[in-house]
Amino acid sequence: MTIQTGDRIPDMPLTIATSEGPKPTTTADYFGGKRVALFAVPGAYTPTCSAKHLPSYVEKADDLRAKGVDEIACTSVNDAFVMAAWNKDQGSQDITMIADGNGQLAQALGLTMDGSNFGMGSVRSQRYSMIVNDGVVEQLNVEAPGEYRASSAETLLEQL
Repeated sequence: MTIQTGDRIPDMPLTIATSEGPKPTTTADYFGGKRVALFAVPGAYTPTCSAKHLPSYVEKADDLRAKGVDEIACTSVNDAFVMAAWNKDQGSQDITMIADGNGQLAQALGLTMDGSNFGMGSVRSQRYSMIVNDGVVEQLNVEAPGEYRASSAETLLEQL
């Protein structure tokens, strides 16, 4: 079942991608006590994700913080090393990268897609954005297949 506004993020392990390597944490620890703008992409280094999605959050990081967001995070079904490299290449210190290498977070949220037709594997994350306040989903925007608009930083800013 897909997570909905008002639902709590399931408690599970997370891996934060850092320049020093993978850093284990949990959803309870990461999302607890703060307001997080979380966005998900089908894959690091993919065309729309690199040209539009990540850049929109890098560009609007200060605006999101001005509207009460404590942290901005990106997740993808990629390993921590790929996520760290992608953030170093195209991201910013303003973005926390959450590596969902096995797709467990995407599955727990009910926000998966089958990317096998694109050679990406059968379990990938859908493109979405959400505001998570102290572990509870405040806002959720899930893209239609092949689309990019609802999950942009600009849309999230309009909703805050």
